[in-house]
Order: sequence, then C-alpha cells, then structure tokens
Amino acid sequence: MQHAAEESGAARAMYALCTLTGCTGVQSALDPQSPGAQRIADLFWVMTIGGGIIYVAFVGLSLYAMYARREQHSQLFARRLIIGGAVVVPTVLLAALLIHGLQMLPLQLAPAPQGSLRIHVSGEQWWWRIRYHPPDGPSFETANEIRLPVDTPVQFELESPDVIHSFWVPNLAGKVDMIPGRMTRLALTAARVGDYRGVCAEYCGTSHAWMAFPVVVLDRRAFSEWLADQTVAPSAPVDPLLRQGHSAFMENGCGACHTVRGTAAQGVIGPDLTHVGSRGTIGAGLFARNESTLARWIASTDQVKPGVHMPSFGMLSTPTLHALAAYLESLK
Repeated sequence: MQHAAEESGAARAMYALCTLTGCTGVQSALDPQSPGAQRIADLFWVMTIGGGIIYVAFVGLSLYAMYARREQHSQLFARRLIIGGAVVVPTVLLAALLIHGLQMLPLQLAPAPQGSLRIHVSGEQWWWRIRYHPPDGPSFETANEIRLPVDTPVQFELESPDVIHSFWVPNLAGKVDMIPGRMTRLALTAARVGDYRGVCAEYCGTSHAWMAFPVVVLDRRAFSEWLADQTVAPSAPVDPLLRQGHSAFMENGCGACHTVRGTAAQGVIGPDLTHVGSRGTIGAGLFARNESTLARWIASTDQVKPGVHMPSFGMLSTPTLHALAAYLESLK
C-alpha cells in the first residue's frame, strides 16, 4: 500500500512538472517574446487571479453555510455576508477585469508605423502563402515559413481564399482570424532572436492539425541578408543530377502549379519553390526538409497529408524521384 502511495505521489509530481513545462517553449502564450504577447500573458494572470478570488469567496461562503452553527450568527449578519461575498465582491471584481481587458484593445489593434515591413499571409488548405513587401526593396513570395527582424515593427495582412483559418504565433501575438473576402491585420514586434512555432487555430478541414509554420526571428543584419538572398533567382544547375532533376520538374508539369524564379516554372496555384531548399520544413511544418522527405512528399503526397490538393507522383522511378528531390534541395 505504501508503494502504491509512493507511485501515486510520483505520478502527481510528474503531472505537475509536465503542466509547468507547458508554460514555456516555442509555442507558449505564457512565454511572451513581444510587447503584444506580454500584454496577453499579463491579462491571463490578472484574469486568473481575479477568477481565483471569486472562486475562493464562493467556496468560503459555501463551507460557512454548511458547517457554521445557526446560533453563532444573526440573520442580519448572514444577509450581509451573502450580499457582500456573493454579490458585491464578484460584481466589483468582474467589472474591474472587464475594464482592464477593454483598455488593452486600442494597443492590440494599433497598426505598425508607416513605412514598416508588410507581410501578406494567405491561409490556404492546408498551407501558408507568404508575400513580403519591404519598404525599400522588391516584393517576393515564399511559403510556410516566416522570418522577422528583431525589435522591428512588422505589419501583417491576413486573408484566406477558401475557409476561415486563424493565424496564431503564441509567443509573439494573439489569434487573428483569416476570413474569406475580408482583410484582417496584426502588428507585432519580436523582442528576442529565436525560433518559434505558429499554427492555424481554427478548424479548417482534414489536415488542420498539420497546418503549422516556423517563425524565425533574426538580428537585423542577418534579416537584411536573408531579404537580399530571397530576391535573387537561383542559378541554373550544372551538376548532372541536378540538371536531371530540373528536367523532371519541368517535364512532369510541376511548373504548372509552382514558381521557380529564373525558370519557365511560373505556376501560382501551389507554394513558390524558388528558395525551398533554404526552408527548415516542408508540408507546412509537417517534416524537416531534406532529400528523403522531399522525395517521400512528391511520391505519396495524399498519404502523408490527407486531403492535400497536390497530386502524388508515385509513378516516377526511384532515380527520377531522387534527382527531383536533389534539385529542390539545391534551391537555396
């Protein structure tokens, strides 16, 4: 029996530890890394404390009513206790919490300063189309990964062409819905260099759970270098294997849906693949990017991500798949 009690205590300790670890990490609203996310985390703790006080007041009144002897208090005292603890305290606290929350709305809805970097994000089933509009450089498109400069205001423009999605990077900002036919906006300033994880927070269909995107916050110099690299089209392949992969890409109709700048591939239906080899993941955060996962994705797309609109190319031979994956991996 003592052994069972020790196991139960260990299980409770492990549960508490797991609960606490959920408050930190690359996808935690309680580990804020931007001023906006910090305000949301502060609001959470204020609401939690306020709700806790109301809960304690109600539990205390309930226990008093259950166990106190009638002769210990008068009817007038009981009435004052009920009015004070069950009416006045909750009303005052809830009103204060409401006012505190409403005061945050102007700060959360304020746009980024004029001339800030604009990033247009389109949530699609089930991936993210991302267009960068630098204030002092050419615009370009990428997909499924966002890079931001640290300590720099950024204006996000969010929309969807199909169903309602929800853009959420817990460490950096609150949730913002992406509604067909409507543009929503979000301004944020990342306060710390690092890797974070964004997700779709609104059920949007079969592969909703596999609709994520990494967010990489860079120092300003590294971000400027990345911007410059993204606007340059990749060089034509010289290596025989890569040339074979490029030929396979064009001959099998990949260019009808995807763009690779500097080539005849100018499709706009699927993700822009111009610099796909520089992204950390493929499939909207589904796999780490490498030749093996690229080949698997091409050969059996609908199996690894149900409902995806890209057709599978399992009919291609293994050497052709290998060459095609190697070509895509080379697109840095």
